[in-house]
Amino acid sequence: MPNLENQENTQGYNLIGSLAPELELEAYHQDEIKKIKLSDYRGKWLILFFYPADFTFVCPTELKDLSNHYKEIKDLKAEVLSVSTDTVFVHKAWHDNSESIKAIEFPMLADPTASLCKALGTYLPLEGVSLRASFIIDPEGIIKAMEINDNSIGRSGAELIRKLQAAIYTHEHGGEACPANWQPGSKSIKPGLDLVGKI
Repeated sequence: MPNLENQENTQGYNLIGSLAPELELEAYHQDEIKKIKLSDYRGKWLILFFYPADFTFVCPTELKDLSNHYKEIKDLKAEVLSVSTDTVFVHKAWHDNSESIKAIEFPMLADPTASLCKALGTYLPLEGVSLRASFIIDPEGIIKAMEINDNSIGRSGAELIRKLQAAIYTHEHGGEACPANWQPGSKSIKPGLDLVGKI
């Protein structure tokens, strides 16, 4: 499988099935600056939630929505890392000044050199910011789902959780697949010749 650690920009490249890059970044979390590696989360599910910039307009609505779903994500034994090209000091200032951002409990990664954004193909070099992008990474560090939007299109925390639940289900039930709009407790599909033309 491809290793993305040294790739400068992979926009358009299919990252599904790839090992997440092994990078260390600073994060603002619980009023502290911390060093975080993606490999620190091996053994649990991880959501990387990229957004363009602090002190903007759509971004706080997305992060507040994600924060509202954070307990549900933690209950699934998963973690969230939000990521932008801002520094940890800008993250702290935003956290201290925005009512929406004050509620955030997950680490806010700082990627001012865009190393992680470039590795995962979310970076817009002419603007110096990331696209809105979400990655679901399994406990082995493999990218299982990704969504990249134009920066004018906000995301849904509820749909991200549904994708996480589907990824967890298929990880635990090898050979099964989740159909459209699958929800926990609903019927999955076991692909096989007997189903061809019958769905």
